[in-house]
Amino acid sequence: MVLAVHSDASYLSVSKARSRAGGHFFLSDNEEHPPDNGAVLSVAQIIKAVMASAAEAEIGAMFVNAREAVPVRKTLEEMGHPQPPTPMQTDNSAAHAVVGKNVQPRRLKAMDMRFHWLRCRDAQGQFRFFWRPGDKNRGGYLTKHFPGSHHADVRYDYLTPPRYLEDLRRRKELAGRQVELAQAIFQLQRMPMMARAPFPATRVC
Repeated sequence: MVLAVHSDASYLSVSKARSRAGGHFFLSDNEEHPPDNGAVLSVAQIIKAVMASAAEAEIGAMFVNAREAVPVRKTLEEMGHPQPPTPMQTDNSAAHAVVGKNVQPRRLKAMDMRFHWLRCRDAQGQFRFFWRPGDKNRGGYLTKHFPGSHHADVRYDYLTPPRYLEDLRRRKELAGRQVELAQAIFQLQRMPMMARAPFPATRVC
């Protein structure tokens, strides 16, 4: 059970020249490109600072999502699921190059802390950043405006269908009853034989 994240941003899509960050968090396998397994957390947040470029907005979104991922990683580890470097997908090659130390931008003041924080967490082995095309990034849905038809098409990529929820609730209730029955049988087996007898034993001559 490995946490994976799709990170995306929309540049200058909010009033006052601000941008929006989106994140799609899911649990998957430890693979190079983890397959989507249904959202466990979705992030749709306005980046408070004004970003100077689309790459800077993408780095800001990665920073927002990475901060959200750190406590989730810790929770999973305490639940007994060791976490490799969390794979985080982005669809902006410039942002990926900056965070991966393949490009050193000249103007650092605006995004200095953000990308150095991401580089630091990458060096600590907490994250693994990789690039894939935008059509394979689930985070984009949370950052942009779409028509109603698109919402209907992708609804169940982000929300669990009601029939699945009902089935999960039924399974949970059944599992709870099975646990109660097993506990009752265990307690009954621990009782002495005479204590379990409902009536005193009678002697037949």
